[in-house]
Amino acid sequence: MKSKENELYCTIGKVATEKLQSLRSKLRDDTATAEDRQHLAMLEEITALAGNRVSVTENETIRKKGGRVWVERTSESHYPHIRLHGGALEDDPIA
Repeated sequence: MKSKENELYCTIGKVATEKLQSLRSKLRDDTATAEDRQHLAMLEEITALAGNRVSVTENETIRKKGGRVWVERTSESHYPHIRLHGGALEDDPIA
């Protein structure tokens, strides 16, 4: 990935994380609006999906190197359930 593009994505992640923390604080302080709650839900979903994607990438790297990793197989035709919800970019990139 290009350096400038990588810097942009890192900055987006940092800003989104800061906003997530701010919205959680507003919720704890009972000052969150309905719009704040919607934004909080969206940022929590994005954060969870990003975490899943990182975990999938780490596990696939270990597996490609011959290491053993636990994977949830929901059928013989595809890999972990989280892939179906944004955990990986493809359904089964290592097949």
